[in-house]
Amino acid sequence: MKNFDPADKIQDLQYFGEFGGVNPSISDSSTYTFLSAKTMFDTFEGNMEGCYLYSRHSSPSNLYLDKALAAMEGTESANVSASGMGAITPTILQLCGSGDHVVSSRTIYGGTYAFLKNFAPRLGIKTTFIDITKLDIVEAAITPATKVLYCETVSNPLLEVADIEGLSKIAKRHNLTLVVDNTFSPLSVSPAKLGADIVIHSLTKYINGSSDTVGGVTCASQEFIDNLKNVNSGASMLLGPTMDSMRSASVMKNLRTLHIRMKQHSYNANYLAERFENDGLKTVYPGLKSHPSHKIYKTMINPEYGFGGMMTLDVGTLAKANALMELMQSKNLGYLAVSLGFYKTLFSAPGTSTSSEIPMEEQIEMGLTDGLIRFSIGLDNNIERTYQMMKSCMIELQIL
Repeated sequence: MKNFDPADKIQDLQYFGEFGGVNPSISDSSTYTFLSAKTMFDTFEGNMEGCYLYSRHSSPSNLYLDKALAAMEGTESANVSASGMGAITPTILQLCGSGDHVVSSRTIYGGTYAFLKNFAPRLGIKTTFIDITKLDIVEAAITPATKVLYCETVSNPLLEVADIEGLSKIAKRHNLTLVVDNTFSPLSVSPAKLGADIVIHSLTKYINGSSDTVGGVTCASQEFIDNLKNVNSGASMLLGPTMDSMRSASVMKNLRTLHIRMKQHSYNANYLAERFENDGLKTVYPGLKSHPSHKIYKTMINPEYGFGGMMTLDVGTLAKANALMELMQSKNLGYLAVSLGFYKTLFSAPGTSTSSEIPMEEQIEMGLTDGLIRFSIGLDNNIERTYQMMKSCMIELQIL
């Protein structure tokens, strides 16, 4: 029997509403009243468990979701935020100050790249971007000023896989904090169990799953989350990326079906990847044996949730990529849209969208071609039908 099933941890949580509802009551208040001034003071200082002062500090709805996501990732605590970037940027700023250094994967979400490359230097924080799959290069990039090692479990958009256990050993050897963005692989991978210190998600994507809410979370030790929320020096507290209580409640409800959805996303993506690779298309998917990190990723995943729902196809040119996406959308095979984790397949050309913040010369160096299409494969019930329809679009455009 497995010791840690993240879905079981979510299912085992029990929160009743104020009047016995099967969903917890939503705290629709920005501020809270007290019977005594002393209790207000103690709450402001963080010394009153179960009392609330102001919803930027915390709210019952946010704390329910915090606990659920910490349980999912196997960390002591968590802090939800108003967006994925609202989790990433305070986490980095809590860990680093002027003169500090970050070693980061070169292939990461464009917004994270832009923050580390363009904004953080204004605060005296420098970043070296490296090939995260080569541990010797990672270690060589570390300097005496390095504080953080940053990566994504499966990188956006090239689907490179980070050896989290290997990176954790390097981080511990150099007294660094290993921060892992696990947005592409919730439930499939549990980074904290592999040695990550902090796990981040954009809740907007798979965890919420309905493309109607923007949110993020930082999962970490109780000490780090307390530091993030410190009223005097906490980056999350002082920068104010607070998640709305109504949105927290919405994500909480959708979280309960994540295990079902991830299995179907993974099954469908694996099905399509195998067939398109057999058709001769340049296909990248961690579940394929041709993926450079397939073997190591296979040791990292919780097998029942598969290799995830993200896949890329390279159709040669941007013109062909755009034509294919427009045709697939016209056939109702999915939507030409950024983001991921929706019930419908989403596709985009990342070089001109979600990774456009990365300069063209760097895109070329990392292998991000203009004909690359990133797919977030949906929950289609008949995936063979989907495959045949997608293939017919490719034949029509002479891609196959």
